[in-house]
Amino acid sequence: MDSDTLDQQSSWKVVIVGGGFAGLRCALELAPHDNIHITLLDKNNYQQFHPLLYQVAASILSPDNAAFALRDILRNHDNVDIQMDEVTSIDLEQRTVHTAAGNTFSGDFLVLATGSRVNFFGVPGADKFTLPLYSLTDAEKLRSSILKSFEEADRSPGKATAGALNFVVVGGGPTGVEMAGTLSDMLTSVLQKEFRHVDPTHAEVSLIEMGPAVLGTFSPASQTYAASALKEHGVQLRLNTAVKEITANEVLLSDGSRVPTGVVIWAAGVKAESIPTQPAAKRHPNGRLVVQPDLSITGFDDVYAIGDLANAPGPDGRPLPQLAAVAQQAGRHCARNILASISGEPVTPFVYSDRGILAMIGRNAAVAELGKRHHELVGPIAFAAWLGIHLALLTVVRAKLEAIVEWSWQYFTGERPGQLIDR
Repeated sequence: MDSDTLDQQSSWKVVIVGGGFAGLRCALELAPHDNIHITLLDKNNYQQFHPLLYQVAASILSPDNAAFALRDILRNHDNVDIQMDEVTSIDLEQRTVHTAAGNTFSGDFLVLATGSRVNFFGVPGADKFTLPLYSLTDAEKLRSSILKSFEEADRSPGKATAGALNFVVVGGGPTGVEMAGTLSDMLTSVLQKEFRHVDPTHAEVSLIEMGPAVLGTFSPASQTYAASALKEHGVQLRLNTAVKEITANEVLLSDGSRVPTGVVIWAAGVKAESIPTQPAAKRHPNGRLVVQPDLSITGFDDVYAIGDLANAPGPDGRPLPQLAAVAQQAGRHCARNILASISGEPVTPFVYSDRGILAMIGRNAAVAELGKRHHELVGPIAFAAWLGIHLALLTVVRAKLEAIVEWSWQYFTGERPGQLIDR
C-alpha cells in the first residue's frame, strides 16, 4: 500500500483463512492491536493439534486434548470475528473470500493458511479402504475402527477372519512410526488386560515403507535406533517395499506378497490444500503456493500464504518442511510484516529458526534431533524431550495440564482414557 493510504487509514481489516498453527498464531499476534479487525475463517470451529492425533487414535488422549475451540482461545479480543465456514473461491487482486454459506469477506490484508490434506499418490484403493490420520475426525474414526476390531475378535474368537487383528501402517515418516509403535504397545497392554478372549499373538502391526529406512529426514543413527526400537516394540518392518493396491481385506505389495488386514492406516504423506483462486496463484511442482521471502504470494501485495500451503524456501533453497514449528513461526512473522506495512515500515524476509525434529516410537523410546545442529538423543531422554516440547507447543494452558495428567496416568497405570467406539 502507498504512504498516502497508510497516513489516512486508521483502522485495518485482515482476513485469515485457516485456523491451524499458522493462521491462529497470526491472529493471536495481531489481536492485541485494537486498530486491526481480524476475521478468522475455518471449516471447523477448533484448532487441530496434528502432532497428537495419533495419541487420540491410540486411546492415550481424549479428543479434547488435541483440539481447541477457536472462540475460546480468542474470546478476550473483541476485534476478532470467528466464522465457521468453508471457502469456495478467493479473489487475490481484491483480497476477497467467498464462502459456501454465501458470505463475502474482504480485507486490506489477506492471509491464506489452509494447510494440507492427505495424499494417496494414486494408489488403487487407498482412498476407499484406508484410514488416514490428518484430522480429529480421522483420529476418532481410526480409534473406533481399532477398538471395533478388538470387540469383534473378543466376541467371536473362533470366527475371526485371517488378518482381522493385523494392522498395517503405510508410511515410515514420523506419523507412521509414532502410530505403529504406539499401536503395538496398545495391542500388548489392552489385549492382555481387557480383551481376555483374544490371543495377543494373533495381533500384529506392520509398517510399510518404500524407502530403505524409516524417518527419512532424520540422521542415519536415528534411523537405525528407530528401526531397532520398532522391532523391540513388536512392529513388523517392511522396508524397500511399496504398496501397489489396497482392497477391503488385504494390502498388495511391490514384492508380490499380500498382507491380510482389517485396518490399514495411511500415513504416507500430505499435499497442500487446493483452493480456487482468481487469478490463479503460481504453484510449485509440489503443489504449494510460491511465495516471496516475506511470505507474500508472488504477484500479489498484501496477500500472504503461510504454513503447509506455502512453498517457503529454507537457507539451502529447499522448501521448508510441513511442521508445526514452521507454521507457528511463519504465522508470527506474517503478523509482524502486516504490522510493519500498517506502520509504513519495510517488510522483512522470513527466516526459520530450526529447533530440531522428534518422533515418538513407544514407551521410553523416541528419537530427538535438537537445535540447528540436530544434536541426537534417543531412548528415555528423547522420550522426555518429546513430551516437554509438545507440551510447549500446545496452545491452551488447560490442555497442557490435562496432557500431563493423561500421560502420567497412562504411563504409570497402563490405563487408556478414550476407549470409546463413537464413530
